[in-house]
Amino acid sequence: MDMPQLRVVEGGVMDKQKALEAALAQIDKNFGKGSIMRLGENDKSIDIEAISTGSLGLDIALGIGGLPKGRIIEIYGPESSGKTTLALQVVAEAQKKGGITAFVDAEHALDPVYARKLGVKVEDLLISQPDTGEQA
Repeated sequence: MDMPQLRVVEGGVMDKQKALEAALAQIDKNFGKGSIMRLGENDKSIDIEAISTGSLGLDIALGIGGLPKGRIIEIYGPESSGKTTLALQVVAEAQKKGGITAFVDAEHALDPVYARKLGVKVEDLLISQPDTGEQA
C-alpha cells in the first residue's frame, strides 16, 4: 500500500506543529480514529477492571488493584521466585469472582494439593499440559 508523502510548507520553512497535525490526521485516516492520540488528551480516568493478586502490597504497587482483566500478563522471574504461586493466587481470586480459569502447565509441575491450599478450586480448573511451547 503506497502511503502518501506528507509535507506542510509555509513560506519555505516547514512548520513542525502543522506537520505533526497533518501526520496525525493521516494516521487517523489510514488506520481509524483513535489509532493514535496524545496521552493527556482525555484527562478522564479509565476504569480498568482488575483481578487481585492475593497480595495487598502488590495490588497497590500495580496501581489498579491487581492484574488487568482481559489482558495478556507475563509473570517473569528466576526459578523458585514465586511465579507459579502468584499465578495460582490470581486463579483463586478469579474463581472467587465466578470466573472460569485455565492453567497452561508447560513444565508439568502443577501440584493440585498446593493449588488447593492456595484457594484454587481444582475441580473447576481447566488445565493443559503441552509437550512443547508451540503446543501451548
